[in-house]
Amino acid sequence: MPRSEFLSFSPPCLSDAEVRSVNEVLHQGQWLSSGPKTKAFELSFKEYVQAEDALALNSCTAGLQLAMVLNQIGPGDEVITSPMTFVATANVVEHEGGTVVLADIDPETLLIDPRQIEQKISAKTKVIVPVHYAGQPCDMPSINTLARAHSCAVVEDAAHCMPSKIGDQWIGGGGNLTLFSFYATKNMTTGEGGMMTGPKDLIERARVLALHGMSRNAWDRFAKGASWKYDVERPGFKFNMTDMAAALGLVQLERLNELYERRMRIVRLYEQAFQGSKYFTPLKTRVGLQSSHHLYVIQLNLAALKISRDDFIVQMHERNIGCSVHYWPVHRMSYYAKKYGWTPDSFPNATRAGERIVSLPLNSKMSEHDAADVIEAVMDICLQYQR
Repeated sequence: MPRSEFLSFSPPCLSDAEVRSVNEVLHQGQWLSSGPKTKAFELSFKEYVQAEDALALNSCTAGLQLAMVLNQIGPGDEVITSPMTFVATANVVEHEGGTVVLADIDPETLLIDPRQIEQKISAKTKVIVPVHYAGQPCDMPSINTLARAHSCAVVEDAAHCMPSKIGDQWIGGGGNLTLFSFYATKNMTTGEGGMMTGPKDLIERARVLALHGMSRNAWDRFAKGASWKYDVERPGFKFNMTDMAAALGLVQLERLNELYERRMRIVRLYEQAFQGSKYFTPLKTRVGLQSSHHLYVIQLNLAALKISRDDFIVQMHERNIGCSVHYWPVHRMSYYAKKYGWTPDSFPNATRAGERIVSLPLNSKMSEHDAADVIEAVMDICLQYQR
């Protein structure tokens, strides 16, 4: 029987603690923009991932933009990234006048393939941006080795990665500039928001750029006895996080282990139910790492089904279960296809995945009963529309 209520794909998991934390900022009425809560959030996040330094921002996209500026991307500079990502990863390169170069993905993990990166590196390559898709870390040892050999910088798109690690090292603590997202659908959220981690000197430069290029922020200038004076060292951006968002993030970070374990209960139920299906294949998990499991993605075996991926999602919605697609590949977007002349054959693994992937509901609010409803719906559709 279909569910009586719609199961949302990925709502935030909030508690009274988050409400109290935000209300504290509002009731104190002293500071709403970047201030003491933002600073505390940066410190807590830095300690969690064991990074050298951290900067709270209003989005992961803002962090990616700053990373391009810090690496002085401009006309003639190439940035290699994955076609299987949200377009923000490519957009920031375009905004800085650089050239987007895509390297195809591994068809089983949907992570950027280091062998494909190596084929795309040229004398113009300045930055490599691996995308830790669905929360599973890329092969960073291989990518870092390639970057060092070719004198390239590495900027990690870790929008899906709280909490993810390789061995004992958290993503964000490895020394590269790394960008996280706290968007409303992420494992931990501030509504909108992001975090940059990396070397202290780069983070300090980013801190200035993130607030108009000013040498001192408003919190410092408006404190009792402080001087109003400041300088603009170079034109910057308005990318800072607010204390209201940081108040939410502080509690979400404190609850992250709990939220992760709740998410993992659902993942284990999916894995047990979906093992060995002839109708679809879950993503392969690399050995020796921890995925945040931000997404649970299956790749449909369309040869075994009478319906398309889009029709499969319609059938799930008719059963009151929300699904999504992460992502329609960058090279299939009209702007990028036209500008670079990319066709579906340009990146065959990403093209094939883009036509077959479905993101099933996965969030920390889900119950075992919700998971059972998802499993029943997936199996029912596959049996009903099998060839």
